[in-house]
Amino acid sequence: MRLIFESAFDWIWYRPNQIKWLLWPLASIYRVAMGIRRLQYRLGLKPVVTLPVPVIIVGNITVGGTGKTPLVVWLASELQTRGYRVGIVSRGYGGNATDWPQQVWNTSDPLQVGDEPVLLARVTGCPVAVGPDRVAAAQMLLATEQVDVIVTDDGLQHYALNRIMEVVVVDGERGLGNGLFLPAGPLREPKSRIDDVDAVVVNGGNWGHDGAFRAQAEAQQLYQVAGSDQRSLREFRGTRVHAVAGISNPAKFFNLLKKAGVDVLPHPLPDHAKLDITSLNFGDSLPIMVTEKDAVKCQSFAHENVWCVPIKLTFDVRHGDLLMKRVLASLN
Repeated sequence: MRLIFESAFDWIWYRPNQIKWLLWPLASIYRVAMGIRRLQYRLGLKPVVTLPVPVIIVGNITVGGTGKTPLVVWLASELQTRGYRVGIVSRGYGGNATDWPQQVWNTSDPLQVGDEPVLLARVTGCPVAVGPDRVAAAQMLLATEQVDVIVTDDGLQHYALNRIMEVVVVDGERGLGNGLFLPAGPLREPKSRIDDVDAVVVNGGNWGHDGAFRAQAEAQQLYQVAGSDQRSLREFRGTRVHAVAGISNPAKFFNLLKKAGVDVLPHPLPDHAKLDITSLNFGDSLPIMVTEKDAVKCQSFAHENVWCVPIKLTFDVRHGDLLMKRVLASLN
């Protein structure tokens, strides 16, 4: 049922239709509420907490996946290369823990703390803390770890946490959709909010914005979820595979595989879907490909023909260098 709702809203937000106007009154209420909320922080009516280390926000103004997590991985790696001790804060969406915030390790249970935080801990090696209250999560991180800078995966609208830099990620294929607020459209904040941030990263596609840094999601070496073997995506060219994606835009994952010449049998799931052994049982011996976010949830029951497709964000010529110069300027 959840997947049906997600697909329906995706159709309303990103394709020409008139149904969006039925939801416009609710969108107007949401827009006013968000405007009032932000104004309260700007006027000092609600407290804003400044931490003893700088905070960089990686977020978006739309709901759904735009590529925030791959950008957080890229940014953490670039900062670590330059000698910074990086901590990461995330929402922990999909986690069932009853006590927040939580510190996340590479061995943590994604069912408790969320799939993306476990993925971030494994890929970056950085200390990670999660919780609905980003301030509390960041304070837990600082109380237990020595870090020089905190990068948050999402949290652009979490104004209680002061930040030195805001980076917005936009899906270059879907852009800002129909330009309307939730639930009539995908916007969490007005389009003009992009003009206030310090950097805009466009992930793939042709959506344009003056001064944006452009990047593309590229598949890396595939690895067995429950084994040690690795293969390139080219080795699966012309091969029929089951593709499983519990992300906010499964079509993006399926299209990436199709462009590589893979014959895809798509199996879209709701974002942050909980997986079990039946999720990977299709009654045949075809290879199964999953996203990294899903791989952390099925490692305990995956068979040897389940392959993870890691994604790396690759910037256009000089765009990555220019973005890092802006980041370092903010830190300094």
